Amino acid sequence: MVSSQTDNQQTKSSAKPVACDHCGLPVPRGLINESADKQFCCNGCKTVYEVIHACGLDPYYSIRQRAEDTGQLKKQKASTSSRKYSEFDDDKFYELYCQRLDQLRAITETESQEDMDETSGGRFAIDFYLEGVHCAACVWLIEKLPMVCDGVLEARLNLGKSLVRITWDRDTVELSKVARMLDSLGYASHPAQGSEARLIRTREDHKFLIRIGAAAVCAGNTMLIAFALYAGMFSWMEDQHRELFRWLSLAIGVVALAWPGQIFLRGAWAAIRTKTPHLDLPIAVALVAGTIAGAAHTFRGVGEIYFDSLSVLILLLLVGRWFQHRQQRNADDAVQLLFSLTPRSARLVDCKEQDESNITQLFDNSECEVREVPIEGINENDIVEVRAGGVFSVDGDVFAGKSSVNEAILTGESRMRDLVVGDHVCAGTVNESATVWVKVRQAGEGTRIGKLMQFVEKFAREKSPSVALADRIAGYFVVIVIAIATLTWLSWMFIDSTVATEHAIALLIVACPCALGLATPLTIASGIGKAAKLNILVKGGSALEKLAKPGRIYLDKTGTITKGQTTLRSFSTTSTQNKSFTDTQLKAAILLIEQQSSHHIAKAFVEAFCADDSIVDASYDLKLGEVEQLPEGGIVAEINNKQIVIGAKRFIESRNITTNTNVDEYVNSIINEGLTCVVIAADNKITAVAGFGDGIRNDSADAITQLKQLGWQVGILSGDGQEIVDEVAQHVGLNDRNTKDEIKGGMSPEDKLNVVKDHEQSDALTVMVGDGVNDAAALAAADVGIAVNGGAEASLSAADIYLAQPGLTGIVELLVLAKRTTKIIRKNLLISLSYNVIAVLLAAFGLINPLVAAVLMPISSLTVISLAVGGIWIGGKRRL
Repeated sequence: MVSSQTDNQQTKSSAKPVACDHCGLPVPRGLINESADKQFCCNGCKTVYEVIHACGLDPYYSIRQRAEDTGQLKKQKASTSSRKYSEFDDDKFYELYCQRLDQLRAITETESQEDMDETSGGRFAIDFYLEGVHCAACVWLIEKLPMVCDGVLEARLNLGKSLVRITWDRDTVELSKVARMLDSLGYASHPAQGSEARLIRTREDHKFLIRIGAAAVCAGNTMLIAFALYAGMFSWMEDQHRELFRWLSLAIGVVALAWPGQIFLRGAWAAIRTKTPHLDLPIAVALVAGTIAGAAHTFRGVGEIYFDSLSVLILLLLVGRWFQHRQQRNADDAVQLLFSLTPRSARLVDCKEQDESNITQLFDNSECEVREVPIEGINENDIVEVRAGGVFSVDGDVFAGKSSVNEAILTGESRMRDLVVGDHVCAGTVNESATVWVKVRQAGEGTRIGKLMQFVEKFAREKSPSVALADRIAGYFVVIVIAIATLTWLSWMFIDSTVATEHAIALLIVACPCALGLATPLTIASGIGKAAKLNILVKGGSALEKLAKPGRIYLDKTGTITKGQTTLRSFSTTSTQNKSFTDTQLKAAILLIEQQSSHHIAKAFVEAFCADDSIVDASYDLKLGEVEQLPEGGIVAEINNKQIVIGAKRFIESRNITTNTNVDEYVNSIINEGLTCVVIAADNKITAVAGFGDGIRNDSADAITQLKQLGWQVGILSGDGQEIVDEVAQHVGLNDRNTKDEIKGGMSPEDKLNVVKDHEQSDALTVMVGDGVNDAAALAAADVGIAVNGGAEASLSAADIYLAQPGLTGIVELLVLAKRTTKIIRKNLLISLSYNVIAVLLAAFGLINPLVAAVLMPISSLTVISLAVGGIWIGGKRRL
């Protein structure tokens, strides 16, 4: 029951919009308090502002303003909750998600501490996934947590992943208090799984970066020494100085090969042991040959040394390897984040009486207790309480209470389903209307959404990485190069043994496939960077390579082809309209009533009517009485002492309000258009009928036409009814015979997954585009998964690519970019191979000495780098 009293003495504010002092969004006129210094658009913003101000963190707003001025921030309301987070203090929770600092030290130092009491007092660390993180101001605010919460030692936020690492002293502050403080700042907290694995990966990242740094130091110093030696060739240099520089270059070169360069030596040895040659093998051969030759010449005091070129190539190859390493790491982290987004706690009901059949009476007699517990502590047949607006954390059956449930997370449909005793509910869905009690059937990974997330993880792990063309060439390349080097040495041995050795070494050096190794990763990195400029985030290079060849692309309807937001599409007054309200007054009355509800239909009413100043002005002359939102699917209120009922037709009829033929015609016409019908009655007479639907995006039809022109087969997989899906397909041009069989409605998440898996049997590429948890498994199973702007976090984590801009135009731009990127990769590989072939032939015939080979080797790599960057960034506008 929601009650609101509004008198006729409301004062009209000026026509100029009033901005919220926290988020900057317009404040609804009904919430403007002219006697207050600060104005807020909602209670969440007011709560967060008061906390920030009380803690002395007001500089947050200046940082936020700078982010807004530079276009880095999209305004959004703050959201707080009344959660106590008491389950965060449970020992079981600590065992699952928290690490003691000495334990972390053991992990990062690869030691073991077996006798550690993980739930005792002391200093702990945990990773939280935070909701509502969106700009640099959030980073500043969250990392000030130690200033406002005693006992917190450190807070470090990863803005891109919305992951914060909290370090705190459990003897000083409980974790629940830390979480409540974050919540009061507008950042609801969820424990992130896989923290220990992330620590190990972070350690590996640090080691790799140190390796790159060491390679850069070696390359820089050997280049400086080389400049001195080359200068000495054209001017006088004492012999002892020349020898000193040569020995210094040898020492640094050996360090470069033995430390940062050992990754290629280990890779080559592994290739030999497993008999699976790849690019590390010819690279290692060239590096070792160059090092041995340079060392021999240094000991002899004559001949060229090559340590400058070798050190630079090790650095360039490590940078290319880092790009590949980070792409795979981002994909792994995304899979881990999936499991942080499902509910991790539940409100467990403990009753003194064994008979819980009348649970509401037991609550009235104070014979039941509710406590928050980690989801791992929930067992089958337990009773859990789910409040209005809360998320179901288990699969089960309604045990007591009536409500309505929003199952959009699973079905993709925004329509509500009424809940009564005995109805089944799934974890992740939202309880919209009233408190219900659920008997648990499955919890945690056993729930339907948990199994879907396991499907996502399974298919993400099973996606075989694309075998780079360079690696496929490597096996043949190394055999051919060694064979030619051997023939060169044998051929020149009949002329001069010294010359034979120099020519063979020059051939091995100049044949080093460094440019071949750089061609793919650097071009992919440039393509990913270009995509980011187009607001397209690509997790891995293999996705770009796959998209270069047309195949079959499936589009989810809601949120992908359509806007994914319920809007008022039609509003008609009936001929039996009650003259107690004019049209404007009736809309104003609906506006006042629906402002008291959080239902998506209510929000659509408010958005539509708030845009009309005449309706808003008329609302000030109306008196709002008691408002009651009923679980049967409607809302009853009093306006000017007259009853107004809003809801579905069956709800109106259940209130003994009769319809007639005229009203039935209105209702049927709305339903035939695939819209949700809402009926409004005033004083027991039906006065209006409204239709709600999801509008088609402006660019959908044009983008689908362009996809067809690019050679793609386009289909729709949607959870909405087949009639609605057919109508949308008609509007976007997917109604011809070739695509008719691919327009599928009424699809569950499992159905979508099966369709995608069925097409895996064919050689054609399968792409899935979606925005919801119901699309996540199909996104992960597809050859390439694309998540669209505004989608659920699970879909973003499951997808290979994320479109940060709304609409389908980004998909067309992505496909054109993928085609261009792959074309440049092949061009660079051709240039690299051509260079190697020509250089090998020249060295074999003695036309290139080792010094020229050492100079040419980095030049080829720089050529590939220039082509990779220039081809992507200087490429012309996209053309179909």
